Amino acid sequence: MTRDVHVFLDDSAMVTAGRGNALASRLIHRAHAEPGWFLYATVCALVEADRARPGTAEHMAALPGMAIVDLDLPAGLSVARETTWGDAHTLYAAQPSPDRPYGAVIASTRPHTWKEQPVRILDLNP
Repeated sequence: MTRDVHVFLDDSAMVTAGRGNALASRLIHRAHAEPGWFLYATVCALVEADRARPGTAEHMAALPGMAIVDLDLPAGLSVARETTWGDAHTLYAAQPSPDRPYGAVIASTRPHTWKEQPVRILDLNP
């Protein structure tokens, strides 16, 4: 039995996807076309990505297979303690939960940002 694959795009991954990054494009395709592949973006990371590259948030939100994770109260309380809300929301959402008991992978072009965090990373750099 294979386990489902859950991947969160951080803001850097969303920006690079809009610029044609092949690895990001493959993730987007798999989440749309293959059972057991799930792709997520947090609202706070969408805001950060859109600030870096206007139009990114609308593009990501419109993709089939992309689930947008809202900033609910528990996430908001966790995020409020941090300086970078996009990364904090993504980190919070990628932790193990009833929906994702093994947590999720964070796809990023800034793997050094996540190095000391308790998450698995997928480096999207070529």
